[in-house]
Amino acid sequence: MKEEQVQIFDTTLRDGEQAPGYSMHIDEKLRMALQLEVLGVDVIEAGFAIASPGDFQSVSEIAKTVKRAKVASLCRALVKDIDAAAAAVKSAAHPRIHTFIATSDLHLKYKLKISRTDCLRQIKEMVAYARRFCEEVEFSAEDASRTDLDFLCKATETAIKAGATIVNLPDTVGYATPEEIFRMVKTVREKVPNVDKAIISMHCHDDLGMGVANTLAGIRAGARQVECTICGIGERAGNAAMEEIVMNLKTRHDYYRGLYTNIKSEELMRTAALLATITGIKTAPNKAIVGANAFAHESGIHQHGVLANAETYEIMTPESVGVKRTELVLGKHSGRHAFAERLKDLGYDFEEYRIDQLFAEFKQLADEKKVIAERDLVALAESKITVRREAKSEWKLDNFVVNTGNLMSTTAQVTLSKGGKIRQEVALATGPVYASFAAIEKIIKHKFTLEDYQIRAVTEHRDALGEVIVKIQDKNGIYRGRGVSTDIIKGSILALLSAVNRMTAAEEE
Repeated sequence: MKEEQVQIFDTTLRDGEQAPGYSMHIDEKLRMALQLEVLGVDVIEAGFAIASPGDFQSVSEIAKTVKRAKVASLCRALVKDIDAAAAAVKSAAHPRIHTFIATSDLHLKYKLKISRTDCLRQIKEMVAYARRFCEEVEFSAEDASRTDLDFLCKATETAIKAGATIVNLPDTVGYATPEEIFRMVKTVREKVPNVDKAIISMHCHDDLGMGVANTLAGIRAGARQVECTICGIGERAGNAAMEEIVMNLKTRHDYYRGLYTNIKSEELMRTAALLATITGIKTAPNKAIVGANAFAHESGIHQHGVLANAETYEIMTPESVGVKRTELVLGKHSGRHAFAERLKDLGYDFEEYRIDQLFAEFKQLADEKKVIAERDLVALAESKITVRREAKSEWKLDNFVVNTGNLMSTTAQVTLSKGGKIRQEVALATGPVYASFAAIEKIIKHKFTLEDYQIRAVTEHRDALGEVIVKIQDKNGIYRGRGVSTDIIKGSILALLSAVNRMTAAEEE
């Protein structure tokens, strides 16, 4: 049997980022895009170019940077949208314009207020217009799963005739069942006379928990591109999860015969971890494939079975998705070379000066907690990821002193340095972190609001490294910061300074 590729179209940076709490700064998007390219995705939907100047810039930067994967920008079937998308992806090695219009009677009547005839005319004109800029044009029939099948076939035929090379049939609101998706795709493939000139694509939302099942049904019916996100993030209940689609095709190759993807599945865990790191939203432990419990066994019966033969309770190996069974433990006697090599193994490629900084902090940490686990090392490395366009000089912690107790107001004295100058302030508040943040705000003389504050233990035991994630906002935008330390107050200060330096860099730009 001849093998066929199922192309992976990742929309983590567009549909995924639209989910509340998942918005990303341009540098975070670029970092995510580069990891998606390492993962092996075929198409990266980098954003909705006309949505905002920030989105346009993000798409443009990703288009310039990514070399192997195709870079797409979403746009409505409107001239101004297509112009913006074309301008944003023009520098891409492999550009794609992804244009859409709703086709269901519900959307035509109440949202667009146009007839079916108007809809077909707009599809014809706008797809043809997009082809002026780009050889690859994808057309999406929004709300396809609730569209009359005969009209959906006409819309598909019209789009292909106008120049669409990919036609997407999305279950936009996650309403369909696998049987309905199979019938929809099969009907389009059988009734549209020019369907052989385009790839049929699926984009399924998870409102009824059927996103992955519906996507797989579409594949069985002949779809050869799937649109998905890392960990299934996205609008409302999210999208079909890429890792679940990929590992279904790989693990059940006996069922999905002759189908493969270009995804390097060993990079799935690292990619999911990077998403959690960038957004500050932790992956649910029971998440399929990439959750912390995906390969954990507590039941005695399960443990006995796994020890006898892992296949008794594990249908895929942990290594196949990038989970390592053992951790390399580093300690205070470890050398710089071993430390640097371990960072490379974990996917971090720092400049020499940054490795020196990290190694010094690693040694200090090793004195405090004796044994450094892999998770500690990752947290330490992530705390040093900076924006590409750094501020001319950064705020750095010199020292801090906090006086607190249950019968007194908390006082924090914080000393920061920037550009060789030392500044110090004292603040009074209801707790040590609040007081420290208030003192920092006095020093930097830049108003901001604290939008989110999270703290978690990176590892177990009393000497656990604490990882703090903060999100602050000023008039220009939202900025995240991360700090790690065995001292929670110090970790909180470092996290805030990381966010403040991003805010300062944005202000300078």
